[in-house]
Amino acid sequence: MSLMGSFWTGVSGLQTSNNALNTTAHNMSNLDTEGYTRQQVAQGTRPYVTISKGSPNWKQLGLGVNYSLTRQERDYFLDLNYRRESGRSAFYDVSVATLEEIEYILGESNEGHEFSESLTNFWTSIQELGKDPTSSVNQNLFVTRAYEFVNRASAVYTSLCQYQDNLNRNIVKEVNNINKYAQEIEELNRRIVSIEAGPERANDLRDRRNLLLDKLARLGNITYRENEAGYVSVRFEDVDLVQGGLVNEMKLYTDPETGFYTPYWRMLAKGSYDEKGNYVVTEKDIEGAKVFDLSREISSDLNTDIGSLKSMLLARGDHRATYKEIQDYPPDADPSDPSQKVEGWYNNNISQSIVMNIQAEFDQLIHHIVTKINDILRETADEAKEAGDTEYLRDENGDPYQMFVKSVEGDDWTVSNIMVNSVLRQNPSLLEFRKEEHSEDIPAIE
Repeated sequence: MSLMGSFWTGVSGLQTSNNALNTTAHNMSNLDTEGYTRQQVAQGTRPYVTISKGSPNWKQLGLGVNYSLTRQERDYFLDLNYRRESGRSAFYDVSVATLEEIEYILGESNEGHEFSESLTNFWTSIQELGKDPTSSVNQNLFVTRAYEFVNRASAVYTSLCQYQDNLNRNIVKEVNNINKYAQEIEELNRRIVSIEAGPERANDLRDRRNLLLDKLARLGNITYRENEAGYVSVRFEDVDLVQGGLVNEMKLYTDPETGFYTPYWRMLAKGSYDEKGNYVVTEKDIEGAKVFDLSREISSDLNTDIGSLKSMLLARGDHRATYKEIQDYPPDADPSDPSQKVEGWYNNNISQSIVMNIQAEFDQLIHHIVTKINDILRETADEAKEAGDTEYLRDENGDPYQMFVKSVEGDDWTVSNIMVNSVLRQNPSLLEFRKEEHSEDIPAIE
């Protein structure tokens, strides 16, 4: 090789090393850049100069090293595992946050113990009343504590409902993010395909697309595939989200009674347009277009525990739950009529929702306490009537005094429909527990 040829070979090595150093500097300067992927220079040999083609081997002269491309150092299978597990982590993050919020609402956190204190105070007032039922102080304390108990119970249930509404608003944000990410991925697909049709590699655009796939994976269960041109197709919950240059937009159906949102696929829904040109869907129209099947068992083996959006929908539920549903009675059913009972209602509609579970169990607790105290007062008055005392613990109409009454007559004894009897609040001494012969009557409250 000539002297100048040797110099040229050395220069090629220096130039390629310079490119590699520039790439290293680029990597170091982007250490804190969100979504950035480490890059590496790929090197290859320059074309050989053939001196002769004699036997047994050709005589060739190498011209040095050549810069081939700058590639991203990513592992396809690690990406798949990371995105699946990050989605699973996001699912349980929502569940943990929901439980923490419920603990706070119930007053079981370090912030205080408001509801438990009201329940304890109410029970203490009952015990004091049992010691001296004729004491006006104990009678007044009993009614006052009952009022505090009902108010605090109502506040807890209202807070649970407000948290449902908060989850409902967050569902809107999540769906908007999914649509935004999908639109941007489609735009990046077009730009990447256009750039990589030539010799360049669109690494920065690929970084952004990978970041969007990471974010999308936290919202739901995704699968994706890149073709030879660099276009990435994305499926969300086994439905095409980005495919063939199109984005399948996710929409929200609003329940007219609860105001709760249900995500559905616009392309799969059977909606129609009203006279003003507005797209309208009913619950029946989206039956086969819902994004999630919330009736499926939540299991890591089945990969049904992936994505924060699904977790929010499960935690929120689809209505305000009451005590009746624990006994398999739908919300509009009459629990006194066994024929209206629907076997499996609780397991199919309530059990997987954290908030609805707590609502139903809390409502059941309040229901049992309230109806038990009313039953005791009624039974005590009835026993006295059978013994000849027709006025004991009865009002001017001859009806037994009840500590708790319904705020809406005819509805069930649910926590949102219970209030303390206003007559007893104004005059607690009506509960004097003294019979006609002036003997004390200690109520059998256990």
